[in-house]
Amino acid sequence: MRQRGFAQHSPYLQALVGVGVLLLALGLALGAWFIPSNAGYAGVGPDFLPWLVSCALALCGIFLIRKARQGGFLHMDEHDGEHPYWAGFAWMSAGMLLNASLINQIGFVLSCALCFLLAARGLRLAKANAETGLRSWLVDAVVALLIAAPVYWAFTKFLGINLPGLTESGWL
Repeated sequence: MRQRGFAQHSPYLQALVGVGVLLLALGLALGAWFIPSNAGYAGVGPDFLPWLVSCALALCGIFLIRKARQGGFLHMDEHDGEHPYWAGFAWMSAGMLLNASLINQIGFVLSCALCFLLAARGLRLAKANAETGLRSWLVDAVVALLIAAPVYWAFTKFLGINLPGLTESGWL
């Protein structure tokens, strides 16, 4: 007798995932409700992105519940022998936790670059033939800075959102 995977469990369990996503969307919407909606540059305020993400999560939750009510994911192929890649999960979790704990000390750009660097490391290690040498660390670090710096600049200069910086000049 084969053990059933999550994809073959009752659609009720799958509907619970959809309900959880809806609750997450509701929590995010509740948080967005308390963010001031003063319109910044181009009429977009600091509450725009949380509302957008909340709506997207709510749609995902609705689609998940709808799929579960139609029988769920019963007809998916079962992948024997595949296990979660816990080392990648640890690298990504470390990146997010370090980002949250260091953002006020080292600034938005460096903390987000560190988060990207560690998440990229976790994803690289999940690939069987991934390059893991010094060159890949340097490439990931450069890409991380090339993403984080313009995001910081766009949020602080265009949207007028105060993000923690490393210097008082507003460029780092």
